[in-house]
Amino acid sequence: MEIARGTSGQADRLLSIGEFARRSRLSPRALRLYDSQGILVPAEVDDDTGYRRYRETQLMMARLVLLLRRLDMPLARVAEVLAVSGDRAADLVASYWDEVERRAASQRELARYIQAQLSGDRHASGFAVPRLRHVAEQNFITEKRHSTIGEFAAVAEESVHRLMAAASRHGVPAGNVVFLYHGEISEDSDGPVEFGLPVDPAAALRAGLTTRVEPAHDEWYLRLTRAQAEFPQILTAYDAVFDRVAENGDEWIGPPREVYLGYFPDAAPDEEICDVALPVAGHRGAETPDAP
Repeated sequence: MEIARGTSGQADRLLSIGEFARRSRLSPRALRLYDSQGILVPAEVDDDTGYRRYRETQLMMARLVLLLRRLDMPLARVAEVLAVSGDRAADLVASYWDEVERRAASQRELARYIQAQLSGDRHASGFAVPRLRHVAEQNFITEKRHSTIGEFAAVAEESVHRLMAAASRHGVPAGNVVFLYHGEISEDSDGPVEFGLPVDPAAALRAGLTTRVEPAHDEWYLRLTRAQAEFPQILTAYDAVFDRVAENGDEWIGPPREVYLGYFPDAAPDEEICDVALPVAGHRGAETPDAP
């Protein structure tokens, strides 16, 4: 058996694929796959027989691959982790696990949504009871776009960034963005949706920005976490608001909307990020003060 020396001067034996598989707890089939993907390449491959041999020092990397795969990490992401070291590798694992937890939280809310649909019990969704509030008159700079649900996230991000950049460039104080749905957004329907950014009207006028006035109104609303705001489970929240309007005998007078509480690209699944809301005709006795 051939023996080499590792960087520390320790003996670094060449191991057969069978022995390497036993010691790493990876099957020979998995090792051949990882070789073909460039993730765990043998130290030597016999030109005539194709027989693979691995350095003993490769066991540490093999065991890391095993652990990462037990996290259900895709091979492409495993390769990224193995290509770096130290804090950078640890950060990549942390980033991947954050995505897993967000996806799990979203799927949990999706399961509740499916339960609510199948049982006909809107309370199975886990949402709170919609509340009523008064919203003062606002001046929006806006952008109206058409988009199906598959493209919507990218379209929304582009529009919001443009609106925020326009306000910032001219030094115009702005509030939190509002999505106003003038039509359905789905796989088959493209809206349109109007992205609105409330701004100080006097500052917008001085800057030459065109604004649209959103009249004062009352609205029923329901506050959602990031996981609850995912599609399609957000539809249950809208159903709850529409049901509350109908139960109260109110007349809705404007497009359904999402009122965001800020800009949360890295929000945790249980962090509150937006309200779904529906404006209604003059309602007395609003339960909460003017929205910010």
